[in-house]
Amino acid sequence: MAFVLFLLMALVLVSYGPGGSLGCDLSQNHVLVGRKNLRLLGEMRRISPRFCLQDRKDFDFPQEMVEGGQLQEAQAISVLHEMLQQSFNLFHTERSSAAWDTTLLEQLHTGLHQQLDHLDACLGQVMGEEDSALGRTGPTLAVKRYFQGIHVYLQEKGYSDCTWETVRVEIMRSLSSSASLYERLRMMDGDLNSS
Repeated sequence: MAFVLFLLMALVLVSYGPGGSLGCDLSQNHVLVGRKNLRLLGEMRRISPRFCLQDRKDFDFPQEMVEGGQLQEAQAISVLHEMLQQSFNLFHTERSSAAWDTTLLEQLHTGLHQQLDHLDACLGQVMGEEDSALGRTGPTLAVKRYFQGIHVYLQEKGYSDCTWETVRVEIMRSLSSSASLYERLRMMDGDLNSS
């Protein structure tokens, strides 16, 4: 038993080690927290999406911007940070607290906050003063508009159970899409380490 505990502790320490030349912690732990957040979103389902077909909506997720290969490292980190921050804000409201199981919701808050903490360090390192406008233009602005549309939708539909269910499914889809961006960032960082 002690040996298993030692191995688990070693694994935790390795997963919290430096993430690469930038000092960004985009370790496997970061990816695991993201997977846990997706699992929590799945567990939060209260009603079948089939009952909410009348509330379905295309939120115009900027998929080509998130999954496309055109983003530079600073842009990619900015986009991921914005997606996580907006998701955290969305599920950290009084109205969302009334819609979801509080235990699962708190676990989701914690997981999103952990991911934001990981990316905050990266964001500060890769974004100099000349890059400070990245949050107000291009891909990051598209993510902000996407989430603004989600907020408007919830408000217009009166925050009903079906609208929250539609949003939950949408956020799962968008965070799943962002996984490819995480992998690209980890590969970019790995390429910098091997040079």
